[in-house]
Amino acid sequence: MRIRQWQRQGRTLDFTELGFGCAPLGNLYRAVSDEDAQATLEAAWNAGLRYFDVAPLYGLGLSETRLNRFLRTKRAEPYLLSTKVGRLLRVSAPEARDQQGYYFDTPSRQVVYDYTYDGVMRSVDASFERLGVDRIDVLYVHDLDVFTHGSPEVAEPLITTFLESGYKAMLSLREQGVVRAIGAGVNEWQICERLALAGDFDLFLLAGRYTLLEQEALNSFMPLCVERGIGVVIGGPYNSGILATGARPDAYYNYKKAPQGILDRVNAIETICRRHGVRLIEAALRFPMLHPAVVSVIPGGQSVDQVKSNCALLDAAIPDALWLDLKDAGLIHPDAPVAIS
Repeated sequence: MRIRQWQRQGRTLDFTELGFGCAPLGNLYRAVSDEDAQATLEAAWNAGLRYFDVAPLYGLGLSETRLNRFLRTKRAEPYLLSTKVGRLLRVSAPEARDQQGYYFDTPSRQVVYDYTYDGVMRSVDASFERLGVDRIDVLYVHDLDVFTHGSPEVAEPLITTFLESGYKAMLSLREQGVVRAIGAGVNEWQICERLALAGDFDLFLLAGRYTLLEQEALNSFMPLCVERGIGVVIGGPYNSGILATGARPDAYYNYKKAPQGILDRVNAIETICRRHGVRLIEAALRFPMLHPAVVSVIPGGQSVDQVKSNCALLDAAIPDALWLDLKDAGLIHPDAPVAIS
């Protein structure tokens, strides 16, 4: 597995080109046995993946505790680990637990949003206990965006609280060496840009907003990252599925059934891919890797077969002419990098 090295302000982190997103291990959309979860993690490790991203939200703590069991067998091995802050988990009655319909067979917990200094510190302490590790490499503030909170009116006070309070806790944790880098894991590039301009952030985990289907982030955010040495981890490179399945009537985009305009655009992209003998999913995984700010891509995987499939996609031969044809057709941004620098 190829390594992409991130360096900033005297700090260095080695990311594997593919990372492993641990949300599926929290029983996202369906229950997964402990044995299958461990087998999936082992498959990722054996394929060379060494960057693992998790969060308290994933399985309401279950994903972190499952990662604990796995990482205890890798104490002497190099790897990168990121987790997130912004949500605290409170014990609840089983019938009152959060995330029903999204996460299955999880601990009975309710989510409390807390972007304060104390909330960040409590969240990190709880993650250390669930993970059982001695270090966390990257700490992201989680879902500080309108997409998650529903409206600017709800999100704005939380953003203000974080910048005035929780951000200072993250700075302190980095200065103490408790974590090596700080950033945000969100669904909108706009909040990434806002945070980058407001503070001293190292990395952003951006889900679904710099993909073969969407490149609006190239107008300002991605160039800012290059200018400031900020690394970008790309989550959701398939835009919730449509760039993996193609433009089927039941295809998902941004966690919902894809509208007709998106189906038409994906169909046009896939037509050009076929012309070059490239599968849509292969082009979708490779595309974000071509940007110099991108340090890792996390496609997700809930089974051994999915992990192996994602890794196999990296070996696909993709001609430069494919990207040029997509540009000529107006299907990708004219400034999109199309060769690894």
